[in-house]
Amino acid sequence: MGISVHALFHYPVKGCAAVPVESAAVGDMGLEHDRTFMIVDAADGGFRSQRKLPAMAVVEARVADGGAALLLSAPGAESLRVDVVPDGHRRPVSMFDRPVGEGVDQGEAAARWISEVLGADSRLVRVPPDFDRDGWGETPGKVAYADAHAVLVTSLASLDGLNARIAERGAAPVPMDRFRPNIVLAGHDEPHFEDRVRAMSIGTVDLAYSVRATRCNVPLVDQATGRTVGPEPVRTLATYRREPEFGNKVTFGVKAAVVRHGTLSVGDAVHVSAWES
Repeated sequence: MGISVHALFHYPVKGCAAVPVESAAVGDMGLEHDRTFMIVDAADGGFRSQRKLPAMAVVEARVADGGAALLLSAPGAESLRVDVVPDGHRRPVSMFDRPVGEGVDQGEAAARWISEVLGADSRLVRVPPDFDRDGWGETPGKVAYADAHAVLVTSLASLDGLNARIAERGAAPVPMDRFRPNIVLAGHDEPHFEDRVRAMSIGTVDLAYSVRATRCNVPLVDQATGRTVGPEPVRTLATYRREPEFGNKVTFGVKAAVVRHGTLSVGDAVHVSAWES
């Protein structure tokens, strides 16, 4: 049957809930609408993350009116429609204490809503029209507000292999949403085969390998409840997926750069044109 796309997700607001999609346009910075918005500290512009605010997992943001509006919702809060400001007042923003450029502020209503939901004084910003940020790795590519790369790819085989190891420890399996992928692959039985893929075509999109995806504590967050529940899957990953060249962090999935724009869909065949030699 061959390798195919099992699922696609984008995350309009970095760190907030996944939005499954059946198909997506893909540009330099990844799937359309993916990590186009970011919540930042109102005081210093530093990004907000599930690393410190796991409740972000249950804040849902959906793009409406072709990108002209953003619909925000969260348990226990009245929903808010934000009319997107594509350009206007900008503020410096940073990730991991490093500047990554500017963000277009999305106004007082969005800031109030997010600050109340998260219990932290925050602003919502959008990638400016002239945003230009480089990734890094074997094929760096460009990136919006994702951590450092355009596209995150995982596979069902990798999750099955991990969950088999977790079961051996007597713990419960974890779902794929813990890893917040953009593209989930099916049709190949080898766990972590995606590590060896150096170039692939999906639909009319070409992707190239950047780096393995290192993992922090976000996979410990139950994406359905917004609560940290650990120690799995990081505990088990640490037994076989440590990366000495990246400070002994664990990895799951790979990051990829976009080398040809186009569209892709769930069910598309994946054509691997280059494997690790």
